[in-house]
Amino acid sequence: MDPLETRTDAAVLVQLGERLAALRLAANQTQAQLAHAAGVSPRTVARIENGESAQLTHWIRVLRALGLLANLDRLVPAPGPSPLAQLEAKTKVRRRASAKRAPGGTARPWSWDDDAKPDRGGSS
Repeated sequence: MDPLETRTDAAVLVQLGERLAALRLAANQTQAQLAHAAGVSPRTVARIENGESAQLTHWIRVLRALGLLANLDRLVPAPGPSPLAQLEAKTKVRRRASAKRAPGGTARPWSWDDDAKPDRGGSS
């Protein structure tokens, strides 16, 4: 079977219609039952299965009735972040914790603590 990309639009519709018909039959439904569940006319289901042109909303209803609507995510996937946005997000990763706050809501003053350390006795 050649990929759908190499086929004409009409051939793609025929192939998709045949697949939909096979899935309907695997679910043991008649065209009338599927049409009723989808809220479309039986003629619409027949048109889709015969590879004739049909509105996208009718396809969505039929796919939903067959439990296949989630497959449209693969047809048109949601765009992911661009590589530049991913790089920018990577540089915004937090690397340090905030300073501890004193009980009044103010930060403790920062110091080297040189005065608090005793001299370790070097050669002075």
